[in-house]
Amino acid sequence: MIKNIGIPGVVAPEKECNDPNCPFHGHLKVRGRILDGKVVSTKMRGTLVIQRDYNFYVKKYQRYERRNSKVAAHVPTCMEIVVGDYVKIAECRQISKTVAFVVVEKMKSAVE
Repeated sequence: MIKNIGIPGVVAPEKECNDPNCPFHGHLKVRGRILDGKVVSTKMRGTLVIQRDYNFYVKKYQRYERRNSKVAAHVPTCMEIVVGDYVKIAECRQISKTVAFVVVEKMKSAVE
């Protein structure tokens, strides 16, 4: 059974999984913020870390500086994600101490 998670343009992966924390095949509901970024680490079991780059305006010098932030996200077992991929993540309930997002789409592969 594949659920529609309510995010336009996001399609469920073809591979089936039995992960209860999968938004497509499990019972996890998504809500709130939708972010995207580059995968920088997949060393944790079932979790990855993405890096988001953005520009921050420094009022004193009237210039922008580059900054980045890292966000941990749960990876359902039906998705094949490696370091260097660009992914879209959606906010969900707190899964662990640092994880409150889940991967919903693989946007661009690392080998492209």
